[in-house]
Amino acid sequence: MSALETWTEAVPTHSTLRLVPSSVSATMTGPLVAARRASRARMRRRRRRSLLVLAVVVSLFVLMFPGHAFGGTGAAGLSADEIGAVGLTPGSLYVVQPGDTVASLARLVNPWNPSAAEVSLVRELHSSVVVVGEHVIIP
Repeated sequence: MSALETWTEAVPTHSTLRLVPSSVSATMTGPLVAARRASRARMRRRRRRSLLVLAVVVSLFVLMFPGHAFGGTGAAGLSADEIGAVGLTPGSLYVVQPGDTVASLARLVNPWNPSAAEVSLVRELHSSVVVVGEHVIIP
């Protein structure tokens, strides 16, 4: 490979181009070039490290939210919107009243799909029977 360089004579009347063999042409070596390459490599490593940290932070932020925040369902089979519309929310404490059954509690927890709420209530209570005055934590 060859390079072109401008040749100016002692009397600057005009300049001409001359063909310079590649062995004579300026090569990309030397302390300044090496310093620039090292600087670029450090910058590339820094950018990659920053992108990795950003990806980890975003992943942890997404994992902080429970599944129902992204359209999934909670333990009683309710989405986040439906949980807000119901009087008994997951984690709330309910004192069993006379006439309450597991099925009636399930309808209070999830009026749209009481069977899913009934299964989670039975799992939480370890029984399919509720006693008046019993404190039930809604799953």
